[in-house]
Amino acid sequence: MSEKSRIRLIDHEPTSANFLEEALAGLEEPQKTLPCKYFYDERGSALFDRICGLEEYYLTRTEIAIMREFAPEIAAAIGPGCALVEYGIGSAIKTRYLLEHLESPVALVPVDISREHLLRSAAGLAEEFPDIEIIPVCANFTEPFGLPPMEKPRARAVAYFPGSTIGNMEPAEAGALLGNMAATCGTGGTGGGLLVGIDLIKETSVLEAAYNDSEGVTAEFNKNILVHMNRELGADFDVASFEHRAVYNPDLRRIESYLVSRASQRVRVEDAEFVFEVGEAIHTENSHKYDIGDFADFASGFGFKQEKVWTDDRGMFAVMFLSIK
Repeated sequence: MSEKSRIRLIDHEPTSANFLEEALAGLEEPQKTLPCKYFYDERGSALFDRICGLEEYYLTRTEIAIMREFAPEIAAAIGPGCALVEYGIGSAIKTRYLLEHLESPVALVPVDISREHLLRSAAGLAEEFPDIEIIPVCANFTEPFGLPPMEKPRARAVAYFPGSTIGNMEPAEAGALLGNMAATCGTGGTGGGLLVGIDLIKETSVLEAAYNDSEGVTAEFNKNILVHMNRELGADFDVASFEHRAVYNPDLRRIESYLVSRASQRVRVEDAEFVFEVGEAIHTENSHKYDIGDFADFASGFGFKQEKVWTDDRGMFAVMFLSIK
């Protein structure tokens, strides 16, 4: 039996109807928007994996370096017998560092919106860690979900949210997710926790270079949401007539990503038509940057208490462990 066939998938993948509803609602706003979670079809997930290896994109290699150096300390903070609930599995490199050092973990519950990408990652992990139950959940993890039944009892459940993905959310959305994590991981066992990666505030030039790479992979990733809409929703975006733009907003402490129309054009999505003027932008993503103390205070309002923080020597990135109060 293959690793993929023995994995027990919990499938709540968003439907095309969900995608259409959210896309239409965003495009009808005065400032047109699209939900960044729909970057991540199979192609988008592969493009993001490429971004993570780019020279300008310091986030992934810096977080990996932190995990490589401090994995034993992080595992000790989490404690034995945990169920690890990973929000956005990605390529699972950082997950492997954790699983290699955790004491007697009972299960990994990877959660991701892209089913095929999720199953591939889960199959690879199941092969490498045959003694750990792998239960993938295909879902939009910003929505509440319950933990699936597990073969072994857990001492605690710990949410793992690497990659500074929480920075892609508006404060209200991030707060709602933290509240959901506390509710999901705070039931059963001896008290849950959260291990989260956050990107720290730094020079504008460094930030903007990370989201405007010289190879154009980030631009292709940003435009992939239009490719996804054309394929799944029958939209008729001329992808080449939009250009990628990412700028740092110092007042809101975030990178803002846009798709900017190069021409006056009309686009159809289902039965709706949208007019774009030259230079008009679709706001596709934010990437908030944090101060460690500010983030700890923010998380405290949603049931978490800061326990440990690990950073790189340059103070570029932080991995934080918070317990549920």
